[in-house]
Amino acid sequence: MPDSPSNEVALEGVRKSFGDKPVLQGVDLAIPPGQLMAIVGGSGCGKTVLLKLVMAHYPPDAGKVLVADHEADPGPGGEAPLRDLATLDEAGLDRIRTHWSIVFQRNALVTGDVFENLAILPREVKGMSSEAIMPLARKALVDVGLDPDAVMHRDREELSGGMAKRVAVARALVMDPVVVMYDEPTAGLDPEMSAQIAGLIGASHAAQPGMAAMRPGLRRTSIVVTHDTGLLQRLRPRIVMLHGGRVHFDGSFEAFAASDDAHIRPYRAQMGLLHLNGAQ
Repeated sequence: MPDSPSNEVALEGVRKSFGDKPVLQGVDLAIPPGQLMAIVGGSGCGKTVLLKLVMAHYPPDAGKVLVADHEADPGPGGEAPLRDLATLDEAGLDRIRTHWSIVFQRNALVTGDVFENLAILPREVKGMSSEAIMPLARKALVDVGLDPDAVMHRDREELSGGMAKRVAVARALVMDPVVVMYDEPTAGLDPEMSAQIAGLIGASHAAQPGMAAMRPGLRRTSIVVTHDTGLLQRLRPRIVMLHGGRVHFDGSFEAFAASDDAHIRPYRAQMGLLHLNGAQ
């Protein structure tokens, strides 16, 4: 069932339109803890809209978006209870978001140096001091393959595209999230850097979040919106394809790659072009 308490995220009959343009027309989707899932589909199919609904940036027009509340007392099986985002006020949403991190398509780095970018969330969400943040920032940079001594105080404008993407991933990891969401994480990158970012996503997904010490067995959940066939081939995630405002395919990478479906086959053939164009 989509609303099973064992899920990390669940959507039930979710609909979303903008003006007279329907985008999502009844999406049912369940994401269990520890899953690596990719959302794919043609331009304008609602991939990023779905991600923003999960992030509570948009309210659904109908249906429910439920997410695990890791600040609440766990259930009898150790699972975090699900909360309907529509029932939460800003304080409740902030409590939920404490355990989420997001890597935006264009990185969304703020003006300033690398440390200022890494310090934003620990400072604003957890009230941490710069002194307390520094060791976490250094570890996050090491985890994404950057030398903290070389880049910590480098200005945003001095970063190459690949370095900026690594900093964006490091900013997500510095909060030690239970859920990481990626919106087109390899868009605009060359094949070599795309392969490196795929490795970072795989490694960060495999790493247990710190809360596992309190809840043994807790695993990180990763949700990736992408057009990148190379990323899919390297990660081999569960694939959910949106078409016509609904879930058209939900299954393994292997099943998606082998499918002869009339909508999947032509989409799969053009995915590489879509990735190069940075389409959404």
